[in-house]
Amino acid sequence: MATFVKVAEVSEVPPGSGKCVEAGGKAIALFNVDGTFHALHGTCPHRGGPLGEGELEGTLVTCPWHAWQFDVTTGKNCNDDDDVARYDVKVDGGSVLVDA
Repeated sequence: MATFVKVAEVSEVPPGSGKCVEAGGKAIALFNVDGTFHALHGTCPHRGGPLGEGELEGTLVTCPWHAWQFDVTTGKNCNDDDDVARYDVKVDGGSVLVDA
Protein backbone atom coordinates (compact mmCIF):
# COMPACT_ATOMS: atom_id res chain seq x y z
CA MET A 1 0.00 0.00 0.00
CA ALA A 2 1.24 3.47 -0.91
CA THR A 3 2.40 5.75 1.88
CA PHE A 4 2.39 9.29 0.55
CA VAL A 5 4.35 11.91 2.50
CA LYS A 6 3.99 15.67 2.10
CA VAL A 7 7.26 17.08 0.74
CA ALA A 8 6.37 20.58 -0.48
CA GLU A 9 3.71 23.09 -1.30
CA VAL A 10 2.82 23.44 -4.99
CA SER A 11 3.89 27.10 -4.83
CA GLU A 12 7.42 26.11 -3.74
CA VAL A 13 8.21 24.41 -7.06
CA PRO A 14 7.19 26.60 -10.02
CA PRO A 15 6.84 25.03 -13.49
CA GLY A 16 10.22 24.34 -15.04
CA SER A 17 12.03 23.96 -11.73
CA GLY A 18 13.17 21.37 -9.22
CA LYS A 19 13.72 21.14 -5.49
CA CYS A 20 15.61 18.87 -3.10
CA VAL A 21 13.25 17.36 -0.51
CA GLU A 22 13.12 14.38 1.84
CA ALA A 23 10.51 11.65 2.20
CA GLY A 24 10.69 8.48 4.25
CA GLY A 25 14.32 9.22 5.12
CA LYS A 26 15.28 9.38 1.43
CA ALA A 27 16.72 12.27 -0.54
CA ILE A 28 14.21 13.09 -3.29
CA ALA A 29 14.47 15.37 -6.32
CA LEU A 30 11.05 16.92 -7.00
CA PHE A 31 10.30 18.53 -10.38
CA ASN A 32 7.43 20.49 -11.88
CA VAL A 33 7.04 19.95 -15.64
CA ASP A 34 4.29 22.26 -16.89
CA GLY A 35 2.22 21.71 -13.73
CA THR A 36 2.81 17.95 -13.47
CA PHE A 37 5.05 16.86 -10.61
CA HIS A 38 7.68 14.10 -10.82
CA ALA A 39 10.00 12.67 -8.17
CA LEU A 40 13.31 10.84 -8.53
CA HIS A 41 15.98 9.53 -6.21
CA GLY A 42 17.73 12.74 -5.21
CA THR A 43 21.37 11.91 -5.83
CA CYS A 44 23.13 11.28 -9.12
CA PRO A 45 24.69 7.79 -9.31
CA HIS A 46 27.86 9.22 -10.87
CA ARG A 47 29.24 11.19 -7.93
CA GLY A 48 26.24 11.96 -5.72
CA GLY A 49 25.28 15.34 -7.13
CA PRO A 50 21.95 16.83 -5.96
CA LEU A 51 19.57 16.24 -8.88
CA GLY A 52 16.94 18.57 -7.41
CA GLU A 53 19.39 21.46 -7.96
CA GLY A 54 19.93 20.55 -11.61
CA GLU A 55 18.70 22.51 -14.61
CA LEU A 56 15.37 21.26 -15.95
CA GLU A 57 14.71 21.53 -19.70
CA GLY A 58 11.44 19.91 -20.72
CA THR A 59 11.55 16.52 -19.02
CA LEU A 60 15.35 16.31 -18.76
CA VAL A 61 17.29 17.30 -15.66
CA THR A 62 21.04 17.86 -15.85
CA CYS A 63 23.06 17.04 -12.73
CA PRO A 64 24.73 20.26 -11.57
CA TRP A 65 28.02 18.51 -10.77
CA HIS A 66 28.98 16.58 -13.93
CA ALA A 67 26.14 17.11 -16.44
CA TRP A 68 24.65 13.61 -16.40
CA GLN A 69 21.07 13.82 -17.68
CA PHE A 70 17.95 11.99 -16.55
CA ASP A 71 14.36 11.89 -17.78
CA VAL A 72 12.30 13.02 -14.78
CA THR A 73 9.26 11.05 -15.97
CA THR A 74 11.07 7.69 -15.93
CA GLY A 75 14.39 8.05 -14.07
CA LYS A 76 16.24 6.84 -17.19
CA ASN A 77 19.81 8.06 -17.57
CA CYS A 78 20.39 9.59 -21.00
CA ASN A 79 24.13 8.82 -20.87
CA ASP A 80 24.28 5.15 -19.84
CA ASP A 81 22.50 2.49 -17.77
CA ASP A 82 22.77 4.12 -14.32
CA ASP A 83 19.08 4.97 -13.95
CA VAL A 84 17.63 6.44 -10.74
CA ALA A 85 14.48 5.37 -8.89
CA ARG A 86 11.25 7.14 -9.74
CA TYR A 87 8.54 7.72 -7.11
CA ASP A 88 4.81 8.24 -7.45
CA VAL A 89 3.59 11.79 -6.79
CA LYS A 90 0.17 13.25 -6.12
CA VAL A 91 -1.12 16.72 -5.42
CA ASP A 92 -3.68 17.20 -2.66
CA GLY A 93 -4.97 20.75 -2.54
CA GLY A 94 -1.82 22.86 -2.36
CA SER A 95 0.41 20.05 -1.10
CA VAL A 96 2.74 17.80 -3.09
CA LEU A 97 3.02 14.25 -1.74
CA VAL A 98 5.51 11.52 -2.67
CA ASP A 99 5.32 7.77 -2.13
CA ALA A 100 8.89 6.97 -1.09
